[in-house]
Amino acid sequence: MILPVLSALAEPTRLAAILRLADGREHCVCALMAALDATQSRMSRHMQALKQAGLVVDRRDAQWVRYRLNPEMPPEIRAVLRAVLDAAAASERNAA
Repeated sequence: MILPVLSALAEPTRLAAILRLADGREHCVCALMAALDATQSRMSRHMQALKQAGLVVDRRDAQWVRYRLNPEMPPEIRAVLRAVLDAAAASERNAA
């Protein structure tokens, strides 16, 4: 169960999307596309991988899809995600 999560988070665009979603809000795929400089089809494939790993959930809103972190994420997956988010934050602090 952990391997698909780690695989999903290993890709830079998916990790960047998770970092944006970590604010706890819902984000439209259009906003993620703009922020991460990705096409709609590429962003959708990345978000599908995150969804299959159980990290995000989606909601259709007219023509767009909105994503947020999965509130029903199992504790062990949440712990992995927290460790990745903490490591990313530490990396940013060290780079500054």
